[in-house]
Amino acid sequence: MIIDKLTNAHLYYYLNPNLKKGLEYLETTDLLNTPDGKHIIEGEEVFANVQSGKTKDPKTTPWEAHKIYTDIQYIIKGTEIMGWANLDELQPSSNYSEEKDITFGRAKGSYFTVPEGYFVIFTPQDAHQPMLQLDKPDNVKKVIVKVKY
Repeated sequence: MIIDKLTNAHLYYYLNPNLKKGLEYLETTDLLNTPDGKHIIEGEEVFANVQSGKTKDPKTTPWEAHKIYTDIQYIIKGTEIMGWANLDELQPSSNYSEEKDITFGRAKGSYFTVPEGYFVIFTPQDAHQPMLQLDKPDNVKKVIVKVKY
């Protein structure tokens, strides 16, 4: 897991060519005015899901993990809390969906605040719990870039 300001994205280009494409998309796109939905960057290798919504209660929000894609989650507007745990700490509550590349479950992890202008990279080794509220539900606009490694 990595958390950093978007202004430092170039420091992570060397990790993977598809990760670089995803980070460059975040750096060069007018995300505030990008509509919600799926946006293709490079076929199914790199694509973005822009979404707006309210942050949620961590007690009722499941943890998730992916096998194929790495997530780059970037906060366009607002602030959210995210949870992180190593994959081996995830107790699955659903079967893995190959079609959606996701499994849900429970974990005891660490929590951190992700403000506007920051991104978090979750690899397939990272279980995560996104879109969590601070004190009360808040509106957030974010983009999740899916990167195939």
